[in-house]
Amino acid sequence: MSFESTTAAVDAWVRGWVVSRGAADPVATPWGFTVDVGQVRHATRHVLTAGDEATVRAVAARVAAPTVWLKVFAEPADVVRWAGPDWQVDEPGWLMWTALRPAPAPAVPAGLTLRTWSRGGVVRVLVTAADGSFAARGQVAATGATAVVDQIETAPHHRRKGLGRLVMHTLQQAALDQGAGIAVLGASPDGRALYESLGWHVQAPLVSLFHTVGH
Repeated sequence: MSFESTTAAVDAWVRGWVVSRGAADPVATPWGFTVDVGQVRHATRHVLTAGDEATVRAVAARVAAPTVWLKVFAEPADVVRWAGPDWQVDEPGWLMWTALRPAPAPAVPAGLTLRTWSRGGVVRVLVTAADGSFAARGQVAATGATAVVDQIETAPHHRRKGLGRLVMHTLQQAALDQGAGIAVLGASPDGRALYESLGWHVQAPLVSLFHTVGH
């Protein structure tokens, strides 16, 4: 199982991401989607399913304003040139996917505790140390046949203990239990190696830009 196209993967990612983050429903536009996020530094994002030069240039000029973000699925160097000097890349990334399959659960390392809960269609995972402090986390939002894995993070002093693998397995199993057959996520440079080691595949580059004027 895989996505038929990058457009289909983007559609699944957007629809799951808004559930995961509690954002507004995505509004279809000629270039993709507009999503009201509602954060002080991230009021609105425009997700471009068409990553060609003409579209990027036109949308970047049309929506330019403080706290507005663009998400473009094309090579970063091209996107930066097309968007213009008033837009800055937050960090390089990738849209990734995997087919969901049952797998044996990794053991929880000694001294750590794994907890999960669900609210508003989002399953959250939290790993804590013996003193109750944060060790790792993640969440997943299933929207029918697809799910979005999101907010994966491990505390620096708890890395290289297998917690990322543990969190990912728990989230993927939760998505399977909700009927999803395929999952998608937006990967950072730090996360890509973990996801690839777990069988995830790169669908497309993911460039996040914010408008620098007034930022």
